[in-house]
Amino acid sequence: MSKQIVMLRLVIDDPVPGVTYSLQDKKGSPVDPVVAGGAALSFDVPIQVAPGPKMSGEFVRREGAERRFVYIAIGAQAGDAASDWSRRVKIDVHDLPSDLLAQVAAQNLLECHLPGRATDGSPACATVRPLNGWRLVER
Repeated sequence: MSKQIVMLRLVIDDPVPGVTYSLQDKKGSPVDPVVAGGAALSFDVPIQVAPGPKMSGEFVRREGAERRFVYIAIGAQAGDAASDWSRRVKIDVHDLPSDLLAQVAAQNLLECHLPGRATDGSPACATVRPLNGWRLVER
């Protein structure tokens, strides 16, 4: 298997209205910020997958020899200097199910739904796990 591009769709369920969210690239810069309204937010993230599997790309960060993840920035980290929040959500990608990775083709992507709020009602942050795992969906 050679290196392939896999598109991930990260869906934030129940984000805090009025708060800015964005992807964060490897340099820590916000990319495509959006302000949450009353609906879920989604971010499409291309990653490169090589044998192993090994993940890389503009949005893939590394921690140690194996851990790979993507950040979603919140509030000030997403470019809103006036925000009360300065947080990030870390989504692990190094443990994507290999059976799903093997099924990804040009017409589909891997999607997961993430919690939008912490137990106190503020924006969720730190490492979050998909609410119902990853699934293959059509683009």
